[in-house]
Amino acid sequence: MFDLRTPIERFAPWIALGCFLLAGAAYGVGLIDITSINNLGRYIGLAIVALGIDLVWGYAGILSLCQAMFFCLGGYAIGMYLAMHGPLDGDNHDIPRCLFVVSSVVSGMQLPWFWKPFGSLAFATLAALALPGLLAFVYGWFTFRSRVRGVYFSIITQATTVAVWLIFCQNSILLCGTNGLTNFTTIAGCDLTQPAVKFGMFAVSAVILILVWLLCRALVRSRSGRLLVAVRDNEVRLRFAGYDPAAFKVFVFTVGGMLAGLGGMIYTPQTGIITPANMAAIESVNLVICVAVGGRGTLTGAVIGAFVYCFLKSYLTSKVPFLWEYILGALFVSVVLFFPAGLYGLIPGPGARKVSGGGGDDDEGEEGETGTPGAPPAAPAVAAGAAS
Repeated sequence: MFDLRTPIERFAPWIALGCFLLAGAAYGVGLIDITSINNLGRYIGLAIVALGIDLVWGYAGILSLCQAMFFCLGGYAIGMYLAMHGPLDGDNHDIPRCLFVVSSVVSGMQLPWFWKPFGSLAFATLAALALPGLLAFVYGWFTFRSRVRGVYFSIITQATTVAVWLIFCQNSILLCGTNGLTNFTTIAGCDLTQPAVKFGMFAVSAVILILVWLLCRALVRSRSGRLLVAVRDNEVRLRFAGYDPAAFKVFVFTVGGMLAGLGGMIYTPQTGIITPANMAAIESVNLVICVAVGGRGTLTGAVIGAFVYCFLKSYLTSKVPFLWEYILGALFVSVVLFFPAGLYGLIPGPGARKVSGGGGDDDEGEEGETGTPGAPPAAPAVAAGAAS
């Protein structure tokens, strides 16, 4: 069989860079407008989230339905910075307008103490990564140490997302309630309405996506990556081999949470708003669908799936606004039924990849980008290889 996957994997960063440069050139000659460039920047943020989901679900076999929660934590962190540097109201002109307009305080409103550090871009950037990472670590520590796994883990992650969504919808927590954070005008002193600034954010987002992809590839090809595959294929046998699966689960879940926060940080300034609606349970499901459509267990497939989902949603909502959900749903169901390895699985390559189940208990599957496509999933062998 003609092998097309190997060169794609080898040159994927350069292919992506070429595509982004082509988009920039198309904008430069007037073939596309700045709105299209801005949309691409937003899609890149979601693609980074998809990479995190692929690590957690595709490689470790953990179906997490709370990635939208981590995404919003990152988005809210940078959004608070942007709101602090937007229109200000109140007696001292120090209250972000998005917070002031939903407040029940008539006069003498004070800026909440936890808003003040977010006036710094460095602090907001650090918080966008640290907050979702810390929450993912603590959450994963207690759940995985309690040996919660499979569908039970998926259910509690979705329930947690709904609970946090309800909290964020409350005006009493002083995060603008259901209106969310908006009225963003500048970032690092640059006017967000200027086409040059929007193009610059797209360029920075593109570079970050390529770097994140390279880091993820390095991870899955390392010893730790092989152990993640062993967790997915047979967690019980890995434990008998002398390894603690919970530690690797906590690690990859934390990395996935941080990548989701990074995606939210990239997405928010280019969208101009972040609300609790971005944290709704359906949003986490949509992100999982992106990975399933592209091909889980293949980093490139996750990125492809995210872009396909975003482009289709954007196109269908403008052409058939009353039917787009049915059409998109039918397309996704068709892909899952007839192409279980995803769109990336249609690309000719050595060995057809078998997609394993999401629980990682007794399911068997084959490696995607861990260095030996098509190899049998023997957990002890993988563990032995990682230890050598």
